[in-house]
Amino acid sequence: MRRAHRVAARIKAGTVWINAYRVVAPSVPFGGYKASGMGRENGIDAVHAYTENKSVWVELSGATRDPFTLG
Repeated sequence: MRRAHRVAARIKAGTVWINAYRVVAPSVPFGGYKASGMGRENGIDAVHAYTENKSVWVELSGATRDPFTLG
């Protein structure tokens, strides 16, 4: 098992199976390594490919805030 993990770490591929061919799960990224393919499918890595971060702040107290102070 140690040797298998050592070899898997050195293989330049998106998926390596060790005695478990074609095992997949929706939560595990699949596909695309380096310039191969269109990136990752499944898992949180796929979500990151289609999303961007955005911060939205909402004042719920009804008070007017001073835009020059923090907090």
